[in-house]
Amino acid sequence: MDTNVRFRNAHADANGAAGAGRFTHALNIEDLRQLAKRRLPRIVFDYIDGGAEFELTLRENSRAFDDVTFRPRNAVAIPVCDLRTTVLGAELELPVILAPVGSTRLFYPRGEIVAARAAAQAGTAYALSTLSGCRLEEVKAASSGPLWYQLYLVGGRDVAAEAINRAQNEGFSALVVTIDTPVSGFRERDFRNGIKSLLGRNILKTLPHLGQFIMKPRWLAGFLRDGGLMKFANVVVPGEGPMSYADVSVALEKAVITWDDLRWIREEWKGPLVVKGVLTGDDARRAADEGARAVVVSNHGGRQLDGVPATLQVLPEVVEAVNGQVEVLLDGGIRRGSDIAKAICLGARAVLIGRAYAYGLAAAGQAGVSRSLEILKDDLIRTLKLLGCASVAELGRSYVGVVPRQYSLASQNDPINIVQER
Repeated sequence: MDTNVRFRNAHADANGAAGAGRFTHALNIEDLRQLAKRRLPRIVFDYIDGGAEFELTLRENSRAFDDVTFRPRNAVAIPVCDLRTTVLGAELELPVILAPVGSTRLFYPRGEIVAARAAAQAGTAYALSTLSGCRLEEVKAASSGPLWYQLYLVGGRDVAAEAINRAQNEGFSALVVTIDTPVSGFRERDFRNGIKSLLGRNILKTLPHLGQFIMKPRWLAGFLRDGGLMKFANVVVPGEGPMSYADVSVALEKAVITWDDLRWIREEWKGPLVVKGVLTGDDARRAADEGARAVVVSNHGGRQLDGVPATLQVLPEVVEAVNGQVEVLLDGGIRRGSDIAKAICLGARAVLIGRAYAYGLAAAGQAGVSRSLEILKDDLIRTLKLLGCASVAELGRSYVGVVPRQYSLASQNDPINIVQER
Protein backbone atom coordinates (compact mmCIF):
# COMPACT_ATOMS: atom_id res chain seq x y z
CA MET A 1 0.00 0.00 0.00
CA ASP A 2 1.26 3.49 -0.82
CA THR A 3 2.44 5.40 2.26
CA ASN A 4 0.22 8.39 1.45
CA VAL A 5 -2.82 6.12 1.26
CA ARG A 6 -1.93 4.72 4.67
CA PHE A 7 -1.81 8.18 6.13
CA ARG A 8 -5.12 9.18 4.54
CA ASN A 9 -6.70 6.10 6.10
CA ALA A 10 -5.18 6.89 9.47
CA HIS A 11 -6.38 10.49 9.33
CA ALA A 12 -9.90 9.68 8.15
CA ASP A 13 -11.42 9.76 11.63
CA ALA A 14 -10.93 13.27 13.02
CA ASN A 15 -11.24 12.09 16.60
CA GLY A 16 -8.91 9.13 16.11
CA ALA A 17 -11.23 6.68 17.85
CA ALA A 18 -11.34 4.33 14.89
CA GLY A 19 -8.05 5.45 13.37
CA ALA A 20 -5.88 2.98 15.26
CA GLY A 21 -7.86 0.08 13.82
CA ARG A 22 -7.00 1.25 10.31
CA PHE A 23 -3.38 1.56 11.29
CA THR A 24 -2.73 -2.10 11.98
CA HIS A 25 -0.04 -2.34 9.29
CA ALA A 26 2.25 -0.91 12.00
CA LEU A 27 3.05 -4.09 13.91
CA ASN A 28 5.51 -2.64 16.42
CA ILE A 29 6.95 0.64 17.64
CA GLU A 30 9.78 0.45 15.11
CA ASP A 31 7.20 0.45 12.30
CA LEU A 32 5.77 3.68 13.74
CA ARG A 33 9.30 5.08 13.94
CA GLN A 34 9.85 4.41 10.25
CA LEU A 35 6.52 6.02 9.32
CA ALA A 36 7.42 9.08 11.42
CA LYS A 37 10.78 9.29 9.68
CA ARG A 38 9.06 9.34 6.28
CA ARG A 39 6.64 12.09 7.25
CA LEU A 40 8.84 14.49 9.23
CA PRO A 41 11.61 16.87 8.17
CA ARG A 42 14.97 15.53 9.26
CA ILE A 43 15.45 18.08 12.04
CA VAL A 44 12.08 17.26 13.63
CA PHE A 45 12.55 13.50 13.38
CA ASP A 46 16.06 13.71 14.84
CA TYR A 47 14.75 15.84 17.69
CA ILE A 48 12.53 12.89 18.65
CA ASP A 49 14.97 10.14 17.78
CA GLY A 50 18.31 11.52 18.93
CA GLY A 51 20.22 11.65 22.17
CA ALA A 52 23.24 13.36 23.66
CA GLU A 53 26.81 13.08 22.37
CA PHE A 54 27.68 9.48 21.38
CA GLU A 55 24.11 8.38 22.24
CA LEU A 56 25.51 5.60 24.42
CA THR A 57 22.81 5.96 27.07
CA LEU A 58 20.12 6.30 24.42
CA ARG A 59 21.01 2.89 23.00
CA GLU A 60 21.67 1.28 26.39
CA ASN A 61 18.19 2.17 27.66
CA SER A 62 16.66 -0.25 25.16
CA ARG A 63 19.48 -2.81 25.09
CA ALA A 64 19.37 -3.30 28.87
CA PHE A 65 16.05 -5.11 28.58
CA ASP A 66 17.86 -7.86 26.65
CA ASP A 67 19.83 -8.75 29.81
CA VAL A 68 16.70 -9.73 31.72
CA THR A 69 14.98 -13.01 30.90
CA PHE A 70 11.73 -14.55 32.05
CA ARG A 71 10.81 -17.66 34.05
CA PRO A 72 7.35 -18.61 32.75
CA ARG A 73 4.78 -20.81 34.49
CA ASN A 74 3.72 -23.17 31.72
CA ALA A 75 0.63 -25.38 31.39
CA VAL A 76 -1.40 -22.52 32.83
CA ALA A 77 -4.57 -21.22 31.15
CA ILE A 78 -4.98 -17.44 31.35
CA PRO A 79 -8.16 -16.52 29.44
CA VAL A 80 -8.17 -12.88 30.59
CA CYS A 81 -5.36 -10.65 31.80
CA ASP A 82 -5.90 -7.74 34.17
CA LEU A 83 -3.62 -4.85 33.20
CA ARG A 84 -4.98 -2.37 35.73
CA THR A 85 -2.77 -0.61 38.22
CA THR A 86 -3.06 2.33 40.58
CA VAL A 87 -0.68 5.28 40.41
CA LEU A 88 -1.00 8.15 42.89
CA GLY A 89 -4.48 6.95 43.78
CA ALA A 90 -5.77 6.89 40.20
CA GLU A 91 -6.74 3.57 38.65
CA LEU A 92 -5.24 3.15 35.18
CA GLU A 93 -6.39 0.58 32.64
CA LEU A 94 -2.79 -0.24 31.77
CA PRO A 95 0.55 0.50 33.48
CA VAL A 96 1.73 2.90 30.77
CA ILE A 97 1.70 6.68 31.17
CA LEU A 98 2.49 9.17 28.39
CA ALA A 99 5.62 11.00 29.50
CA PRO A 100 6.13 14.75 29.12
CA VAL A 101 7.63 15.45 25.70
CA GLY A 102 8.39 19.02 24.69
CA SER A 103 7.45 20.62 21.36
CA THR A 104 5.04 17.89 20.29
CA ARG A 105 3.03 20.47 18.39
CA LEU A 106 5.90 20.39 15.90
CA PHE A 107 5.32 16.67 15.33
CA TYR A 108 1.64 17.00 14.52
CA PRO A 109 -0.92 19.85 14.64
CA ARG A 110 -2.25 20.40 18.17
CA GLY A 111 0.04 17.58 19.24
CA GLU A 112 -0.46 17.83 23.00
CA ILE A 113 -4.25 17.85 22.70
CA VAL A 114 -4.15 14.91 20.30
CA ALA A 115 -1.88 12.85 22.59
CA ALA A 116 -3.86 13.63 25.75
CA ARG A 117 -7.09 12.57 24.07
CA ALA A 118 -5.56 9.26 22.95
CA ALA A 119 -4.27 8.59 26.47
CA ALA A 120 -7.71 9.19 27.95
CA GLN A 121 -9.35 6.84 25.44
CA ALA A 122 -6.84 4.16 26.43
CA GLY A 123 -7.66 4.70 30.11
CA THR A 124 -4.32 6.10 31.18
CA ALA A 125 -2.63 9.37 32.18
CA TYR A 126 -0.87 12.02 30.12
CA ALA A 127 1.87 14.34 31.38
CA LEU A 128 2.01 17.76 29.73
CA SER A 129 5.44 19.36 29.31
CA THR A 130 6.15 22.94 30.33
CA LEU A 131 7.65 23.29 26.84
CA SER A 132 4.39 22.56 25.06
CA GLY A 133 2.64 24.46 22.32
CA CYS A 134 -0.94 24.11 23.59
CA ARG A 135 -2.32 25.89 26.62
CA LEU A 136 -2.87 23.57 29.57
CA GLU A 137 -6.51 24.70 29.72
CA GLU A 138 -7.03 23.47 26.14
CA VAL A 139 -5.45 20.13 26.95
CA LYS A 140 -7.65 19.71 30.01
CA ALA A 141 -10.78 20.53 28.02
CA ALA A 142 -9.89 17.90 25.40
CA SER A 143 -9.15 15.05 27.82
CA SER A 144 -11.34 13.05 30.16
CA GLY A 145 -8.39 11.17 31.69
CA PRO A 146 -5.84 11.93 34.42
CA LEU A 147 -3.47 14.77 33.54
CA TRP A 148 -0.12 15.63 35.08
CA TYR A 149 1.81 18.85 34.59
CA GLN A 150 5.60 18.72 34.22
CA LEU A 151 7.54 21.69 35.55
CA TYR A 152 10.66 23.51 34.45
CA LEU A 153 11.47 26.89 35.96
CA VAL A 154 11.88 28.45 32.52
CA GLY A 155 10.99 32.12 32.78
CA GLY A 156 11.70 32.28 36.50
CA ARG A 157 9.97 31.39 39.74
CA ASP A 158 7.02 33.75 39.33
CA VAL A 159 6.24 32.44 35.85
CA ALA A 160 6.48 28.86 37.11
CA ALA A 161 4.26 29.60 40.09
CA GLU A 162 1.62 31.03 37.78
CA ALA A 163 1.67 27.86 35.66
CA ILE A 164 1.45 25.70 38.79
CA ASN A 165 -1.63 27.60 39.94
CA ARG A 166 -3.25 27.34 36.51
CA ALA A 167 -2.65 23.59 36.43
CA GLN A 168 -4.03 23.22 39.94
CA ASN A 169 -7.14 25.23 39.12
CA GLU A 170 -7.77 23.16 36.00
CA GLY A 171 -7.65 19.89 37.94
CA PHE A 172 -4.31 18.46 36.89
CA SER A 173 -3.79 15.66 39.37
CA ALA A 174 0.01 15.60 39.80
CA LEU A 175 3.00 17.89 39.35
CA VAL A 176 6.14 16.38 37.83
CA VAL A 177 9.36 18.20 38.69
CA THR A 178 12.26 17.33 36.38
CA ILE A 179 15.60 17.58 38.16
CA ASP A 180 18.14 16.48 35.51
CA THR A 181 18.37 19.60 33.33
CA PRO A 182 20.83 22.09 34.90
CA VAL A 183 21.91 22.60 31.28
CA SER A 184 20.66 21.07 28.08
CA GLY A 185 22.50 17.96 26.88
CA PHE A 186 24.65 18.27 23.75
CA ARG A 187 22.42 16.74 21.09
CA GLU A 188 24.66 16.76 18.07
CA ARG A 189 21.98 15.82 15.56
CA ASP A 190 20.14 19.07 16.29
CA PHE A 191 23.21 21.17 15.55
CA ARG A 192 24.10 19.25 12.39
CA ASN A 193 20.54 19.83 11.15
CA GLY A 194 20.90 23.59 11.57
CA ILE A 195 18.86 24.34 14.67
CA LYS A 196 20.94 27.40 15.57
CA SER A 197 20.49 28.91 12.12
CA LEU A 198 16.81 28.03 11.85
CA LEU A 199 16.02 29.66 15.19
CA GLY A 200 18.17 32.70 14.46
CA ARG A 201 17.25 35.88 12.67
CA ASN A 202 19.66 35.64 9.72
CA ILE A 203 17.63 34.59 6.68
CA LEU A 204 20.71 33.76 4.63
CA LYS A 205 21.93 31.24 7.21
CA THR A 206 18.61 29.40 7.13
CA LEU A 207 18.65 28.81 3.37
CA PRO A 208 20.89 25.69 3.38
CA HIS A 209 18.50 23.97 5.80
CA LEU A 210 15.14 24.79 4.21
CA GLY A 211 15.17 21.91 1.74
CA GLN A 212 14.33 19.36 4.43
CA PHE A 213 10.99 21.12 4.99
CA ILE A 214 10.13 21.50 1.32
CA MET A 215 10.68 17.78 0.84
CA LYS A 216 7.92 17.04 3.36
CA PRO A 217 4.90 18.91 1.94
CA ARG A 218 2.27 17.02 3.98
CA TRP A 219 4.01 17.91 7.25
CA LEU A 220 4.65 21.48 6.08
CA ALA A 221 1.01 22.07 5.17
CA GLY A 222 -0.12 20.90 8.61
CA PHE A 223 2.57 22.94 10.32
CA LEU A 224 1.47 26.13 8.55
CA ARG A 225 -2.24 25.47 9.15
CA ASP A 226 -1.44 25.07 12.85
CA GLY A 227 0.09 28.54 12.96
CA GLY A 228 3.72 27.86 12.12
CA LEU A 229 6.45 27.96 14.72
CA MET A 230 4.82 27.45 18.11
CA LYS A 231 5.27 29.47 21.28
CA PHE A 232 5.55 27.98 24.74
CA ALA A 233 1.94 28.56 25.66
CA ASN A 234 2.35 27.82 29.38
CA VAL A 235 5.44 29.95 29.95
CA VAL A 236 3.72 33.34 30.12
CA VAL A 237 6.18 36.15 30.75
CA PRO A 238 4.63 39.32 32.26
CA GLY A 239 4.43 42.09 29.69
CA GLU A 240 5.50 39.75 26.88
CA GLY A 241 3.01 36.89 26.80
CA PRO A 242 3.90 33.29 25.86
CA MET A 243 7.64 32.73 25.43
CA SER A 244 8.76 32.50 21.83
CA TYR A 245 10.12 29.22 20.55
CA ALA A 246 13.90 29.33 20.86
CA ASP A 247 16.93 27.32 21.85
CA VAL A 248 15.94 26.53 25.44
CA SER A 249 19.42 25.60 26.61
CA VAL A 250 20.10 29.14 27.81
CA ALA A 251 16.73 29.34 29.55
CA LEU A 252 17.29 26.00 31.30
CA GLU A 253 20.72 27.05 32.54
CA LYS A 254 19.12 30.07 34.19
CA ALA A 255 16.41 27.93 35.77
CA VAL A 256 18.21 25.11 37.56
CA ILE A 257 15.93 23.23 39.95
CA THR A 258 17.52 22.39 43.31
CA TRP A 259 16.24 20.53 46.35
CA ASP A 260 15.57 23.91 47.98
CA ASP A 261 13.14 24.72 45.16
CA LEU A 262 11.02 21.72 46.04
CA ARG A 263 10.08 23.42 49.29
CA TRP A 264 8.46 26.47 47.72
CA ILE A 265 6.99 24.29 44.96
CA ARG A 266 5.30 22.20 47.68
CA GLU A 267 3.83 25.41 49.11
CA GLU A 268 2.35 26.31 45.71
CA TRP A 269 1.22 22.81 44.72
CA LYS A 270 -1.17 21.01 47.06
CA GLY A 271 -1.45 17.72 45.19
CA PRO A 272 0.92 14.77 44.66
CA LEU A 273 4.47 15.67 43.68
CA VAL A 274 6.53 13.49 41.34
CA VAL A 275 10.31 13.89 41.03
CA LYS A 276 11.61 12.84 37.62
CA GLY A 277 15.27 12.25 36.80
CA VAL A 278 16.32 9.99 39.69
CA LEU A 279 19.26 7.64 39.00
CA THR A 280 20.57 6.84 42.49
CA GLY A 281 19.16 5.55 45.73
CA ASP A 282 20.42 8.67 47.51
CA ASP A 283 18.43 11.00 45.24
CA ALA A 284 15.37 8.79 45.58
CA ARG A 285 15.52 9.02 49.40
CA ARG A 286 16.08 12.77 49.20
CA ALA A 287 13.03 13.15 46.97
CA ALA A 288 10.96 11.20 49.49
CA ASP A 289 12.27 13.38 52.32
CA GLU A 290 11.27 16.49 50.36
CA GLY A 291 7.68 15.32 50.05
CA ALA A 292 7.56 13.46 46.74
CA ARG A 293 4.82 10.87 46.41
CA ALA A 294 6.54 9.19 43.47
CA VAL A 295 9.87 9.19 41.69
CA VAL A 296 10.62 8.48 38.04
CA VAL A 297 13.82 6.56 37.38
CA SER A 298 14.87 8.47 34.28
CA ASN A 299 17.93 9.63 32.38
CA HIS A 300 15.85 11.90 30.13
CA GLY A 301 15.81 9.29 27.40
CA GLY A 302 19.57 9.56 26.97
CA ARG A 303 19.25 13.23 26.04
CA GLN A 304 21.16 14.76 28.94
CA LEU A 305 24.34 13.23 30.44
CA ASP A 306 25.64 10.57 28.09
CA GLY A 307 27.26 7.58 29.75
CA VAL A 308 24.92 7.18 32.71
CA PRO A 309 23.41 3.71 33.22
CA ALA A 310 20.25 2.49 31.61
CA THR A 311 17.25 3.16 33.82
CA LEU A 312 16.41 -0.53 34.11
CA GLN A 313 19.86 -1.17 35.60
CA VAL A 314 19.38 1.25 38.50
CA LEU A 315 15.70 0.53 39.10
CA PRO A 316 16.30 -2.11 41.81
CA GLU A 317 18.64 0.24 43.71
CA VAL A 318 15.97 2.93 43.77
CA VAL A 319 13.24 0.49 44.78
CA GLU A 320 15.38 -0.71 47.67
CA ALA A 321 16.30 2.82 48.74
CA VAL A 322 12.74 4.11 49.07
CA ASN A 323 11.54 0.92 50.77
CA GLY A 324 7.90 1.50 49.88
CA GLN A 325 7.82 5.15 51.02
CA VAL A 326 7.04 6.40 47.51
CA GLU A 327 5.85 4.89 44.26
CA VAL A 328 8.59 4.12 41.74
CA LEU A 329 8.03 4.67 38.03
CA LEU A 330 10.46 4.17 35.15
CA ASP A 331 11.01 5.59 31.70
CA GLY A 332 13.61 5.02 29.01
CA GLY A 333 13.84 2.47 26.22
CA ILE A 334 10.35 0.98 26.40
CA ARG A 335 9.53 -0.47 22.98
CA ARG A 336 7.72 -3.74 23.78
CA GLY A 337 5.12 -5.00 26.20
CA SER A 338 7.75 -7.42 27.48
CA ASP A 339 9.85 -4.37 28.46
CA ILE A 340 6.96 -3.14 30.58
CA ALA A 341 6.63 -6.54 32.26
CA LYS A 342 10.38 -6.65 33.03
CA ALA A 343 10.29 -3.18 34.59
CA ILE A 344 7.35 -4.15 36.78
CA CYS A 345 9.06 -7.40 37.80
CA LEU A 346 12.04 -5.33 38.98
CA GLY A 347 9.87 -3.04 41.09
CA ALA A 348 8.30 -0.32 38.94
CA ARG A 349 4.65 0.52 39.64
CA ALA A 350 4.23 1.61 36.00
CA VAL A 351 6.30 2.95 33.12
CA LEU A 352 6.32 6.21 31.21
CA ILE A 353 6.78 6.22 27.43
CA GLY A 354 8.12 9.13 25.40
CA ARG A 355 9.53 8.17 22.02
CA ALA A 356 7.21 5.17 21.73
CA TYR A 357 4.15 7.42 21.54
CA ALA A 358 5.91 10.36 19.88
CA TYR A 359 6.68 8.19 16.84
CA GLY A 360 3.00 7.36 16.59
CA LEU A 361 1.98 10.98 17.00
CA ALA A 362 4.41 12.07 14.30
CA ALA A 363 3.27 9.28 11.97
CA ALA A 364 -0.49 9.81 12.13
CA GLY A 365 -1.63 12.04 14.98
CA GLN A 366 -4.17 10.61 17.40
CA ALA A 367 -4.53 7.40 15.40
CA GLY A 368 -0.78 6.89 15.69
CA VAL A 369 -0.70 7.48 19.45
CA SER A 370 -3.64 5.12 19.89
CA ARG A 371 -1.85 2.52 17.79
CA SER A 372 1.33 2.81 19.87
CA LEU A 373 -0.67 2.17 23.04
CA GLU A 374 -2.57 -0.65 21.38
CA ILE A 375 0.71 -2.31 20.32
CA LEU A 376 2.12 -2.13 23.85
CA LYS A 377 -1.14 -3.32 25.39
CA ASP A 378 -1.40 -6.33 23.08
CA ASP A 379 2.29 -7.11 23.67
CA LEU A 380 1.81 -6.97 27.43
CA ILE A 381 -1.27 -9.23 27.36
CA ARG A 382 0.58 -11.76 25.24
CA THR A 383 3.61 -11.63 27.56
CA LEU A 384 1.45 -12.21 30.65
CA LYS A 385 -0.32 -15.16 29.05
CA LEU A 386 2.99 -16.70 28.01
CA LEU A 387 4.29 -16.17 31.53
CA GLY A 388 1.25 -17.86 33.01
CA CYS A 389 0.47 -14.68 34.95
CA ALA A 390 -3.10 -13.41 35.21
CA SER A 391 -2.45 -9.78 36.11
CA VAL A 392 0.09 -6.99 36.29
CA ALA A 393 -0.37 -7.01 40.07
CA GLU A 394 1.01 -10.57 40.24
CA LEU A 395 4.25 -9.76 38.42
CA GLY A 396 7.34 -9.90 40.62
CA ARG A 397 10.91 -11.02 40.81
CA SER A 398 10.05 -14.71 40.71
CA TYR A 399 9.20 -14.21 37.02
CA VAL A 400 12.70 -12.93 36.23
CA GLY A 401 15.15 -15.63 35.24
CA VAL A 402 18.59 -14.13 34.67
CA VAL A 403 19.89 -10.84 35.98
CA PRO A 404 23.54 -9.93 35.30
CA ARG A 405 25.76 -8.62 38.05
CA GLN A 406 25.38 -4.94 37.12
CA TYR A 407 21.80 -5.01 38.40
CA SER A 408 21.81 -4.17 42.10
CA LEU A 409 19.32 -6.34 43.94
CA ALA A 410 17.24 -5.32 46.92
CA SER A 411 18.22 -8.32 49.01
CA GLN A 412 20.46 -11.35 48.85
CA ASN A 413 17.48 -13.31 50.12
CA ASP A 414 15.08 -12.16 47.42
CA PRO A 415 13.39 -15.12 45.66
CA ILE A 416 14.99 -14.65 42.25
CA ASN A 417 17.17 -16.89 40.13
CA ILE A 418 20.40 -15.04 39.43
CA VAL A 419 23.34 -15.87 37.24
CA GLN A 420 26.19 -13.64 38.40
CA GLU A 421 29.32 -13.15 36.42
CA ARG A 422 32.46 -13.98 38.38
